[in-house]
Amino acid sequence: MAERAKAGPITSVKLRRLAAQDLDAVVDIDAQITGRSRRAYFERRLQAALDAPALHTQFASEEKGVLKGYVLARRLEGEFGSVAPVLRLEVIGVRPGEQGHGYGDSLLGALEADARKNGVFELRTQAGWKDHAMLGFLDHAGFMLGGNQVIDCAIHAGRISSGDSEKVLAPEAGNQGAEIDHSMPQANDFEALARDRAEVRSLTRADLDDIVRIDRRIVGRDRAAYITRIVDEVLNNSAIRVSLVARQDESATGYIMASVDFGDFGRTEPVAVIDTIGVDPGFTGAGIGSALLSQLFVNLEALRVERVATVVERDNFGLLQFFYRAGFGFSQRLSFLKRLA
Repeated sequence: MAERAKAGPITSVKLRRLAAQDLDAVVDIDAQITGRSRRAYFERRLQAALDAPALHTQFASEEKGVLKGYVLARRLEGEFGSVAPVLRLEVIGVRPGEQGHGYGDSLLGALEADARKNGVFELRTQAGWKDHAMLGFLDHAGFMLGGNQVIDCAIHAGRISSGDSEKVLAPEAGNQGAEIDHSMPQANDFEALARDRAEVRSLTRADLDDIVRIDRRIVGRDRAAYITRIVDEVLNNSAIRVSLVARQDESATGYIMASVDFGDFGRTEPVAVIDTIGVDPGFTGAGIGSALLSQLFVNLEALRVERVATVVERDNFGLLQFFYRAGFGFSQRLSFLKRLA
């Protein structure tokens, strides 16, 4: 990754949009940085940017025809409880031997200028607390610790009890504290719940209308465009599809959208990331959230994925409690943000 500038500024750098023909150079630089090739990851990210340019911001730093660095970011408009649009910095890399000359600074500057132009005034990212080079770069660039809590969990396919106080918070329009309680008065055996009370199966695009309906009931407004986009992404832009939907009496009652990939924020091993979980308010008290999470763990264990992660606002106590009861805890990764003037 880029370091703080130490060896004098670059003088003839060209900043431009990352293009499909840059793939080989990007993969090569990344492999030198991480010690392994992540070609499939970058292929998906570059293709996603071509398919939905309004949602992806990707720049290249070039000097005398040679690619020196790159930055990839994605616009968020609802993930992880966000209300205002934000730009998530996913990957930034500079060719080894060229770090310290300001390429990272120039790439980040181009990203920030483009964000402002498109009405986005906050950048978010993550970094491992032991990644000293990245932490130094983020500090130099003006990032601060964010308000989101990164939590994760080792995959375990054992029972996840809903307990007496299982609560999931879902954001309403302009309100991050709307409580949805789908607790059960007694301990829940997931296997019995999934078999006898709800069908839990893989999410498909045919479930889109039901998910839009549930989301509308949760947040109190129609987010069909956002839900359509995120469903398309979890189905098309992930290395492995693991999103699920729960159904009872031929009606969808809840969903969990997750993906398995490696690449974002410097990850080099596959990890499942939960983007959102929702339960129809009409089915609170049925343990649907626990059923979905438990089935997700069963599927991930079969795929030999070892960890699952998500991001929760630090004051979303109900959702944090829900995940903590399932075995989640503090991640070794930190959340950062930078507000743009």
